[in-house]
Amino acid sequence: MPIINVKMTHEDGGATKEQKELLSRKLTDAFFEVFGRGKKTCIVLIDEVDCDNYSIGGETITNIRKKE
Repeated sequence: MPIINVKMTHEDGGATKEQKELLSRKLTDAFFEVFGRGKKTCIVLIDEVDCDNYSIGGETITNIRKKE
């Protein structure tokens, strides 16, 4: 049983239910296309991480985004 774990920042209100469903479908389809299995058993986990809980080079994404 394949498990695909996606971690992404939670920005601008986060991903919509529809976006998450589309991402899950496309990742499942890609896995099936490459490996020929998992179409009915593929698990996709989507973790949205708050920008204050994610940093690059010691600086939170929140602060990095403010500079952009």
